[in-house]
Amino acid sequence: MVEALRVSEVYRACPEEALRFEVTSELESLDLLSGHARAKEALAFGTSIRSDGFNLFVLGQPGHGKHSLVGRYLIDRSRNESPPPDWCYLYNFEDPSVPLYLQLPPGMGRQLRRDIEGLVEELRGAIPAVFESDEYQNRLQEMKQAMGERQRDAIEAVRREAREQGILLLSTPNGFTFAPADDDKMMSPDDYEKLPSEERDRIEHTVEILQRKLTKAIRRMPRLAKELREQINQLNEEVMQSAIGAPLGELEERYAEQEGVIAHVAAIREAILQHVDAFLSDEPEIPPEAVFSRFHLNLLVDNADTEGAPVIYQDLPGHQHLVGRIEHHVHNGTLLTDFSLIRAGALHRANGGYLVLDVRGVLTQPGAWETLKRILRAGEIRTESLEQAYGLISTVSLEPQPIPLDVKIVLLGERLLYYLLCEHDPEFLELFKVMVDLEDELPRNEESLALYARMIATLAREAALRPLDRSGVAATIERASRLADDQHRLTARHRDLSDLLLEADHWAGQEDTAVITRAHVEKAVQQQLWRAGRIRERSHEHITRGTVMIATEGSVVGQVNGLSVLALGDYAFGQPTRITATARPGSGQVVDIEREARLGGRIHSKAVMILSRYLAGRYSREQPMSISASLAFEQSYGGIEGDSASVAEVCALVSAIARVGLDQRFAVTGSINQHGEVQAVGGVNEKVEGFFDVCRVRGELAGQAVILPAANVEHLMLKGEVREAMAAGHFHLYGIRHVDEALALLTGQVPGESDEAGNFPAESLNGRVQARLEAFRDAVKAARGREDYEAGDGDRANSAEEGHDDP
Repeated sequence: MVEALRVSEVYRACPEEALRFEVTSELESLDLLSGHARAKEALAFGTSIRSDGFNLFVLGQPGHGKHSLVGRYLIDRSRNESPPPDWCYLYNFEDPSVPLYLQLPPGMGRQLRRDIEGLVEELRGAIPAVFESDEYQNRLQEMKQAMGERQRDAIEAVRREAREQGILLLSTPNGFTFAPADDDKMMSPDDYEKLPSEERDRIEHTVEILQRKLTKAIRRMPRLAKELREQINQLNEEVMQSAIGAPLGELEERYAEQEGVIAHVAAIREAILQHVDAFLSDEPEIPPEAVFSRFHLNLLVDNADTEGAPVIYQDLPGHQHLVGRIEHHVHNGTLLTDFSLIRAGALHRANGGYLVLDVRGVLTQPGAWETLKRILRAGEIRTESLEQAYGLISTVSLEPQPIPLDVKIVLLGERLLYYLLCEHDPEFLELFKVMVDLEDELPRNEESLALYARMIATLAREAALRPLDRSGVAATIERASRLADDQHRLTARHRDLSDLLLEADHWAGQEDTAVITRAHVEKAVQQQLWRAGRIRERSHEHITRGTVMIATEGSVVGQVNGLSVLALGDYAFGQPTRITATARPGSGQVVDIEREARLGGRIHSKAVMILSRYLAGRYSREQPMSISASLAFEQSYGGIEGDSASVAEVCALVSAIARVGLDQRFAVTGSINQHGEVQAVGGVNEKVEGFFDVCRVRGELAGQAVILPAANVEHLMLKGEVREAMAAGHFHLYGIRHVDEALALLTGQVPGESDEAGNFPAESLNGRVQARLEAFRDAVKAARGREDYEAGDGDRANSAEEGHDDP
């Protein structure tokens, strides 16, 4: 006979004497990754190897505190690494639509930006001043005068030659004209007509010659003007060089080792010389400020104050948040942009360090996952809008020069997402080759208690909570075992522990105590369960009032109390369910009503098939099992899934076949295989406590009990009320290994052992089942015989009738 479990078997207390301290403030802080040796080594490997594709994916269930664990590790590691360079964007004087990047040592970008701002400020005053100086104005005036004299000399030469020939060169509003001279005056037309024809011919021929010479002299005027402009430009350049030479030279000397800066200074020099008119004209095509704006530096990433490599966490990893964006401003109804409006993304800020992303966020943001993969494959950051990346728009915009990428991507996510990406994205494992798998649970043994106590102390210290005394630590460790559903394991989910400590600290504060004790931890647990327990209470109330029919006393044929778990968010509770069975002669079919109604899941359907094969193999080895049976979860209107009710279903079927009542004080959970062995199931703590609560609310406990797999005993961490009832003998638990043990407890009869032929003693429970199945078989045979006989009589009657009518 199976013996009831002892109280010590259903709860593993933490002995306070095993904790060698008074309060946790005495303990040193602990690296919270200490219990995750595999994950810690993977982090060390993934962050140290520099080959392409060795990015990291940190696997862990919600509640691990992945952000804090990984973030703390990366920050500690990054302190020993060199700060990355500064990144800037510069105006591209050759192609303004493609701004150029500039890489500088950390901190130099900020200094260069100040120096260029100072340069622009100096040039803003120096250039106008040099062109307003007397020296420049005198030289300019001399050039203009000299050129004017050259122009006048060319005209005067023609004028003198004409005078020598008796011809005057006159200036008119429309230009120059020649006329015969009469001494120093122009000859009148009448006098000209009076001249001999030979003289008139001579004058006309001379005018033609002079006209050609005058035309030649006039044609030289634009060339002289061009020479003047060239001289002026040369003067302007010479003067401009004198104005900008010293400040630009100082800048070149200061950044002599930076080729990019030298190239930019050279471009500034050439741009100033090309746009001298912008500083001289009253209405220049390009104003001076527009020219100066091209010199400035767009400091994209400033690592002047960065200590070690950067560790960046991007909480909204959209496309633009990753690669940056190009802003625009409105001018006269038109959107305009330039290199100074390029903004950094998370990849820019993390370049040279580590970028931490939530994989769920990356996958849910439009285009972000493909953007991240494309950047990692290319090894460079291309700042463009999502519309540009996918060719959805053709608007002319900037195309900044891509910045080389050197970053470690650390993705945080659940295991399900990791394996889904492995299966459905062929590029995933090429880009994220390092799997960092966090432990869900830590071992609970004598060696680990001290380590776990330090972890609790660290969590309390980081949250600035009161210290815990030994009783508070012991209660927290016991709660950690309950959260792990294992007496030999402790939960590794730091968030659950942190929340528990925060609430315990609150209740300690309510009592104005200096330390957190066991009472505060237990009150925090009770309050957590009470806040989430409204639906549990309403569900149990339906049972108490009889709306949901659950029997907790008496004996009923074909009826047993099964146990289920309802999970709502992060809260789960157990609830008993009435399972019924019927059996009658038939063709060997066990009908799963839940499956037929499409309420049963695949695992539950498999369990019913297994138990039907178990019954056939155990009770009808050599003969067909002539039975028509059915199983149902009464008053269950939702889906049924899992195999944890298969032991209860077998017991209900055996009871229905043998017509032996089952003790309703028992509730049963456990899975069965084809050999009748009972297998472990999940949620045993919630199931036991759920049945206990229902029995207690309905009245005085009178020997109610739960039958569960023996393999689940080490998973029990039951609450105090259950343990107290067990100690008083009012409530019991039984761990079983075979379904016969459950039948013995439920029926109070001996199941019996089979002989070599597979027959059970007639007085045993299994013997009664065999006898009943044989009766079913005989009934089926008799029914078939009658059917055959009736079918034969009908044939003979027809034949006789046909013979009577035949002549």
